[in-house]
Amino acid sequence: MSQRELVVLGSASQTPTRHRNHNGYLLRFDAEGILFDPGEGTQRQMIQAGRSASEITRICVTHFHGDHSLGLAGTIQRLSLDNVPHPVRCYYPASGQVYFDRLRYATSFHERAKLVTVPLHVDGLVDDNLSVAALEHRIDCYGYRFAEPDGRRMLPDRLASLGIRGPLISELQRSGVVVIDGRTVTLDEVSVPRPGQVFAFVMDTRLCPGAFTLAQDADLLVAESTFLDADRDLAHAYYHLTSREAGRLAAEAGARELVLTHFSQRYPYEEAERFREEAALEFKGEIHLAVDLTTIPLPKRR
Repeated sequence: MSQRELVVLGSASQTPTRHRNHNGYLLRFDAEGILFDPGEGTQRQMIQAGRSASEITRICVTHFHGDHSLGLAGTIQRLSLDNVPHPVRCYYPASGQVYFDRLRYATSFHERAKLVTVPLHVDGLVDDNLSVAALEHRIDCYGYRFAEPDGRRMLPDRLASLGIRGPLISELQRSGVVVIDGRTVTLDEVSVPRPGQVFAFVMDTRLCPGAFTLAQDADLLVAESTFLDADRDLAHAYYHLTSREAGRLAAEAGARELVLTHFSQRYPYEEAERFREEAALEFKGEIHLAVDLTTIPLPKRR
């Protein structure tokens, strides 16, 4: 059975704590394994979470601050150590090429895995189902949106009533029309639209147009919430979101579920519920607090 879930590998911001590792998030989406922002310690967190390097098909880096990228060196080397057979595409801001190169070849290793680099220059679709938008941070930063194409759900009762079965179903899905017993049946008659699922990843930014573009109608939105509302001036000064602003982003974009993460070490781990409470002032959908080494399933289809 295919899996569609987010594995939280780390949820801290600038400084890791006893309870929170640096950032790291693995989106498991059918055959895809998309690793977002591998911070320091990601390789070990993958092991702790029971996930392997062979699951990674893409790596998405929002920006080159250490808590979002220091784990690249170990992750890239692990791909070769484990002889990952498929190419792995890696996306990152083009302006950070020098940092990417340093991390990729931080130490000597036998490079066997194929890493395909995709430096980001502009907003828009960059690969199959994956688009990016610039965010508003202190250095170049891109958020990500993974959107499954829309499809159609076949209606078994309707198919049966018209005598459509076996190969005829595949023909109908492929061509959009089939003739049975002299009658032409269209795909619209025996199916309904099935919206594709959308995952959005918004990290290290003020509220900005790019954040709303990425989050629009997302089934699962991961949004940084570095600060609580009482420290909103600090959040603005350092180009970050508060938990309440993350809730506003989710609400105004029409997201279904929200994952809060990237928590500042200034707040006690035991008081994390305050982030959810403040986000809930703006967003009425389900709110998850990121906890290291836990899994958050994508919600059922709309």
